[in-house]
Amino acid sequence: MTRLSLVLLVAVMASALYLVHTQYESRRLFTQLDRAVAESRRLETEHQRLQVEKRAQATPLRVEKLARAQLHMRTATPAITQYVADPAGANGTTTASGAQP
Repeated sequence: MTRLSLVLLVAVMASALYLVHTQYESRRLFTQLDRAVAESRRLETEHQRLQVEKRAQATPLRVEKLARAQLHMRTATPAITQYVADPAGANGTTTASGAQP
């Protein structure tokens, strides 16, 4: 009878230790999940902020202002437009391969 009691005691102790380990692991995983959800919310908020900032940076007025200031571009007017004439293209016809007949 003592042998059976000893086996049952070992089984109960092993079961109790496994239960404690399982509860600890469950709490650890829940904490990790909670941190991941908080990080996800933070990243989603940052993504939305960056999307708004991107839309604000791409306004036509801002693009035109940057083109004028940094790239020294200006709007095309007939006074500054240069036209190039193709002397061969005016009289001759070309095929799809680019050779003349």
